[in-house]
Amino acid sequence: MTEDEEMTEAVHETPPAGVGAQLRAAREAQGKSVEDMAMTTRISVRHIEHLDAGEFDLLPGRIYAIGFAKTYAREVGLDPETVADQVRAEMGEERVDHAGYNATFEPGDPARAPGRKLLWFSVFAVVLLLAGLFVFARQLFAPAADLPSLVEQEQAEEAAQQAASAAAEQAAAQVPDAGGEVAITAEGEAWVRIADGEGRVLKEAILAEGESYTVPADAENPQISTARPDLLAITIGGKAVPKLADEMRTMMNQPFSAAALLARGQGAQASAQAQAEPASAATPR
Repeated sequence: MTEDEEMTEAVHETPPAGVGAQLRAAREAQGKSVEDMAMTTRISVRHIEHLDAGEFDLLPGRIYAIGFAKTYAREVGLDPETVADQVRAEMGEERVDHAGYNATFEPGDPARAPGRKLLWFSVFAVVLLLAGLFVFARQLFAPAADLPSLVEQEQAEEAAQQAASAAAEQAAAQVPDAGGEVAITAEGEAWVRIADGEGRVLKEAILAEGESYTVPADAENPQISTARPDLLAITIGGKAVPKLADEMRTMMNQPFSAAALLARGQGAQASAQAQAEPASAATPR
C-alpha cells in the first residue's frame, strides 16, 4: 500500500469533526492544494476556503453550499449525498418531504431569497413607516396644541432620506460585476448544453439537484440550451441574478455571458418600469 493510499484510508477510518474538516482532510490526503481544487471543480478559491472552514453561511446561498460541497466531495472521493446531508445538518434547517419524513428544506429560487442585512433593513423601513403614519395621524386628529414641532418633522424627514440612501447603497452592492464568472446550479434534474460562439460544446449533461457548473472565463460568446430554465439558478461572480425563465420551456443557443445576462435583466426592469409609468400617470392626485 502506497503512502497516499494509507493517508486516504486513515482519513476515511477516523474522519475529522465537521464536514468542512473532512473535505479538507480528504483533499490534503490526495496532495491537492486549494488552487488545484478550484481549477478542477470550477469553484472559486474563496468558496473552496469557506468549504474547508465549514463556513457555509458565507457562500452565496444554501443551495450553492450543498451543490459546491457535493462537487468537492465527488472530486476527493467522498460520497456526495452523505456530505450533502452533513452540510444540511450543520446548517440546521429542517423540512418535511411529501412522505412526511424529516428532511432539509431547500429554497426554490436562491435569487429571490433576501440576505440577512436586507432583512434587517426591511424591518427598519417598516418601523420607520409606522412611525411616520403615527405622526401623520396625530397631525390629522389631535388638537393644534398636540401637533409636533417643525424640528421633529425635519428629523423625521432626515431619517427617511437616510433610509432611502441606505437602500440605494444596498441595491448597488447587490449588482454583479459584468466580468464575473457565470455559474449555474440545478434545483432539480435538468439537461443543459453550453457551447461557445464557434459551436464547441463546453458542457452537455443532465445535472442532478445541487450540481453546479461554472462557464470557463476564457469562453467566447457562450450560449446555453435547456428545456428547464426554471430549475437553473444563476450567479455572476457569486451574486445571484434572475433565471432565464420561471416556467418549463425549450431554449436553444441563448446568450449566456455575464454581459448578456445583465443586459437581459436590465431590459426586463426597463420594460416593467415602462408599464408602470402609464398607470402611475393615470392615478389621480
